[in-house]
Formats: sequence, C-alpha cells, structure tokens
Amino acid sequence: MVDTKKEQERDELHRAIWAIADELRGAVDGWDFKNYVLGTMFYRYISENLCAYINKGERDAGNPDFDYANMSDAESLEARADLVQEKGFFIPPSELFCNVLKHCTDDKAVFIDSEGETKNLKDNLNEFLESVFNHIEESSCGCESESDFKGLFDDIDVNSNKLGATVPKRNERLVKLLEGVAAMDLGSVQDHEIDAFGDAYEFLMQMYASNAGKSGGEFFTPADVSVLLTRLGTAGKTKINKAYDPACGSGSLLLKVVKILGRDAVQNGFYGQEINITTFNLCRINMFLHDIGFDKFDIACEDTLTHPQHWDDEPFELIVSNPPYSIKWVGDEDATLINDPRFSPAGVLAPKSKADMAFIMHALSWLAPNGTAAIVCFPGIMYRGGAEQKIRKYLVDNNYVDCIIQLPSNLFFGTTIATCIMVMKKSKRDNKVLFIDATNLCVKVTNNNKLLPEHIDRIVEMFCERQDVEHTCRLVDYDEVKEQNYNLSVSTYVEQEDTREKIDIVKLNAEIKQIVSREQVLREEIDKIISEIEGGQEA
Repeated sequence: MVDTKKEQERDELHRAIWAIADELRGAVDGWDFKNYVLGTMFYRYISENLCAYINKGERDAGNPDFDYANMSDAESLEARADLVQEKGFFIPPSELFCNVLKHCTDDKAVFIDSEGETKNLKDNLNEFLESVFNHIEESSCGCESESDFKGLFDDIDVNSNKLGATVPKRNERLVKLLEGVAAMDLGSVQDHEIDAFGDAYEFLMQMYASNAGKSGGEFFTPADVSVLLTRLGTAGKTKINKAYDPACGSGSLLLKVVKILGRDAVQNGFYGQEINITTFNLCRINMFLHDIGFDKFDIACEDTLTHPQHWDDEPFELIVSNPPYSIKWVGDEDATLINDPRFSPAGVLAPKSKADMAFIMHALSWLAPNGTAAIVCFPGIMYRGGAEQKIRKYLVDNNYVDCIIQLPSNLFFGTTIATCIMVMKKSKRDNKVLFIDATNLCVKVTNNNKLLPEHIDRIVEMFCERQDVEHTCRLVDYDEVKEQNYNLSVSTYVEQEDTREKIDIVKLNAEIKQIVSREQVLREEIDKIISEIEGGQEA
C-alpha cells in the first residue's frame, strides 16, 4: 500500500525543485544545476542545524528567548572553539543561510571582504557566498573534522559563467537559488517520512542524468532497494559494529542502516569509498544532513579495487553495496594484484573488462566472521565462464554464498536490467545456497518498477526462513550447485510457474467434433437453399 504522507512530502519537494529549475532554465546546465541545488540545501541544513544546537543549549540553560541568528559575530566567536570541537565546523551569525537570504536583496547590507574592504552584499553576493563556503571549510582546519569538510563546496562555483555572463546576472540567479531552497519544506530532516536529500538527488538525476549521458544507477540506489539490502544484511540483529560500502556513491545505502536499526545501533561508525569526487562530496554532505557526527563516519575518495583506504578499519560486520556494473579495471595488467590478500584466495583475478567479481572478492575479504554482505550484482556474473566461473567455484566451495535473489527489471534509474543480489556470510549454519525469484514482487510506478514494503517483507521472510516455496524459493545443496558447474542464476534452480491455460484434450476434441458436425449441417442447408434458388431461376 502506498504511503500517502510520504508521497505528499515527495511531491512537495519535487515541485520546489522544479520551481528552481524553472527560474534558472537555460542558464545552468542540468548536471551542474544538480550540484548547485544539493550544495545549497546542505548549506541551509548545516546553518539550521548549528542554530538549533546552540539555541537548545541556551534555552535549556534558562534563556528562553535566545536566538543565535540574532547574535553579533563578535559575541559568537567566544564559543567558536567549543563548537568546532562538538560539531566539527563553525558559522558566524552573519553567514547563516537565513541571514544571507534576508540580506541578499537589501541595498544597505554590507560585508568585509578578504582584503578588509567594505562591500555591498547585494551587488557582490557571489563573492560573499564564496567567502562563506570557504570560511565553513576553513573552520575545521587543524581539527579532527578537517578531512570531512575539505572541498565540500568545490562543486558550487558561484563565479562560474554558467550562472551568467556578468556578475549582476550571476547574483540574480543566486538569489533565486537561495529563495528556491528556502521555500523547500525540509523541516527536520529526521522527521520526514522521506529521505529529503536522497529523494531530491534521485529526482534531479531523473531530470538531468539521461541528458548528460550519465547513468543514475552509478550514483544513487533507489530507496526500496537500499531498504532491502540493509534488512538482508541486518536480519536478526538489533545492532552492528561497523557498516561499510566499497562503492558508496551518495551514501544512501549506509544511511538506511540508521533508518532501519536506529542511530545508536551502529556502534563504531560508517565507512565508505567512492572514486568520483563529486559523488564523494555528496556522500559526505549526506552524512552531515542526517546528523551523523564527523567522528562517526570515514568516507574516502579513491579507487577501491586498486587503492583501498580502510585497511586499518576492516573487518566490517555489515557490508552493503551497489558497485558499478561490468566496468573495466586494471586486472592482470598489474602483476601485484594476484598477490593482494583480497583477491589471491580465488587464484584468479576478475576479467579486465568486467570488475564485478573484484568487488565481490574485496567485500568478502573485509567481511567480519559474524558479518553479512549484501551486494547488488549484474546478472551475467552468475553464469559467465572463465575467471568469473573460477571465482564462483571458490565462493561456493568455501561456503560463502548464502543467498542469491533475482530482482525485478527496471528498478534502477538509467537501466532496465533485472539485477540480482548476492548475500555472503563467513559463518553459515548449513552448506546450502538459497535461491529466491522475486521478479514478480513489485509494482509499476510511472516508468519504473518499485518494491513496496510488503514485497520487501516477503523477500526478507523467505530469506530468514530458508524453506522451499514452489516457483519462488529453493534451498539447494552444494552438490547440485557443483553439478551445475557453479552456475548461480536463480532460473537454474527455481522453476517458474507455467501460467498458460491448461487444456483438456478430450474435451477439446469433443468440441471440435461437434463444431465440424454443425458445420456439415450448415453446409448442407446452404447447398439446399442455393439449389432452390437456381431451380427457380431456370423456371
């Protein structure tokens, strides 16, 4: 059943984004526009978050009318050091989103630039915003949070010609951007039925990714698939040690753990790695938007397969991931990789043209003995031969494959492929593999298929029960998988239901005989009528 409140919130958010797009139409390329909107949403959020944090402390201390936004910058500096220690950053009152919004059209508002000159804020809004973003990043310098804030606003170039050929044009559009984001009903991000930032990201992807020649699935995992992966990975648990995503994109998968288990259920934090710098920034932004403290996450920007950044943090109790499908990687061109402890146990590297199995092996290597890895996979890796078959053999022979789930097609933006999920464990209770055919557990929403809560519940229920269900689910012995040459395609083991109408041959023959007899009678009647007509004409 569709959640009415959730859909209403989503529609309101989409309308607000569309209104901004309408204002800036033709000025900013869609792909860049996405970064401006998300970056400004982040700026608004951390401003409001800091304000709320300070206000609560003061009001709890007996100052009910206190409002940080109304303080002078000079007064606020007294608390700067403590705030950076606690929140990881600092924003003086004059640079809060609400105050910049209030003064961005005020002819009398001024600010002091980096050279010490007094300038009109309205006429130099782009310069002022640039200094605001720089100040936020610089506030964390020398602190534990420095790496989490460095470069966060790199993708919001307020001086870009993409915003306008002249400074007045750029400022005019920056005002519209600020006003548009201010109009969004974000409230408390935690109180929303939807993931406001994630949903805004997905909507912007749908608006612009195809035009930019980019695949949305590369950056964002739909919420329903994220929920399924997280529930599979945390089934039977109320808390976990650490969560990890080796191809974390915008961080949506990691953050679903908070939604499902609760904020305190992840005891030692969130870890992820992302190769794309823009998406890496969005992931860090997403962490802050969900009020994950800077000391609770460690997101790195590098190639996970060749330069993994979390050797000192593994193993991980939960690994969830939607790695890029069949991308190229260096493979056996790098002779050292076959000796890498992540890949060497299989005795072979994933093909250079298809890195899927390299991600699988990486995840398995960093999985804790009591952990679970749930990974979205391109279906080809389940049946292709060569090196991929040898890696499957290693996984099955060592009893690491717990479950394979065939998903419906068209779940991900930008691709209609029917992906699947591989669930791996290092401490299984049996030597069998569960195969689930979930291709029909979905509902069509606009142009895509979607997993509803009841579909997710059913898949997780079958996953936990590990019982045969005709035409849907089958628990298969190791020997049978071996006999099938380690083919892990669900269709090899789960027979689809024959929905064709069953025909009673005896009954059908009787009906045909009756039709033929009736046809003969009709033919004789027609012949008789024709004969009478012809006889009458001769007379």
